[in-house]
Amino acid sequence: MDISELLKKVQDIEIKTKRNSKLVFSGGYQSAFKGKGMIFSEVKEYQYGDDVRTIDWNVTARFDTPYVKVFEEERELSIVLIIDVSASNFFGSKNKSKLDLILETTAVLALSAVANNDKVGAIFVTDEVEKYIPPKKGKPHALRILRELISFESTSNGTHLNKGIQFYINMVRRKGICFIISDFIDEHDFQEGLKIANSRHDMVAIRITDPAEKNLPKIGLRKMFLAEGKGEQWVNTNSSSVQRQFHKNYKTRESKLNNLLWSSGVDHAVLSTDNNHLVELKKLFLTRRR
Repeated sequence: MDISELLKKVQDIEIKTKRNSKLVFSGGYQSAFKGKGMIFSEVKEYQYGDDVRTIDWNVTARFDTPYVKVFEEERELSIVLIIDVSASNFFGSKNKSKLDLILETTAVLALSAVANNDKVGAIFVTDEVEKYIPPKKGKPHALRILRELISFESTSNGTHLNKGIQFYINMVRRKGICFIISDFIDEHDFQEGLKIANSRHDMVAIRITDPAEKNLPKIGLRKMFLAEGKGEQWVNTNSSSVQRQFHKNYKTRESKLNNLLWSSGVDHAVLSTDNNHLVELKKLFLTRRR
């Protein structure tokens, strides 16, 4: 993809994201994610019911009447997106691939952060940490993340999410918010790393799926390529036993992942290539706000 095509695709995604998400996320993003703490705002005269522990004794002595400190939530946040760019995300049975959905989701989150004057950064991960873009403010920086993601070519096909999680823990010291955007097809254990990260930061999982991963389409005898470099095999997709085993494997992975996220205390949303991802993200934001 040359530079003109790249810039046009970024612009198209920006326009689409702004148009589709403006009403959906009006106020939702800001109320769903809390700031880092409380910061001093001003002083005011003491009124009955005010917490006496907030009395500003210096100002009180100066004016000979009690004044209290007023605090407000520090809103500026640092958002980091751990983005799975492994080979399994090139798959898609509908009008878009999982990687296309990852790109659209990244655009929504990055531009929402910019609209609320938050910093946003990204970590691209396969079975290695491929790229780190430190958090910064501003729309140009958010668009840079999109450009990098569109033009990115990984050096590996596998998935090792824990490497991205550990990298985030080591690189980001102050409490922040981290979205993991992935299909979570990962044979490596990442539960312990996720628990540690969630004890220090606010971790949110965005799971990317495709309907063909749940039920195998009946398309006869087909050669199946394993996306992350593990070979190929012939499969009779019309076979009832193959269909049952395929769905059983899906349910097992689904249950295992849901239990892992629940036990780690991590909020999550499931986005599919055949559904409106904005609706599911809105549900996540509303749940967190409540």
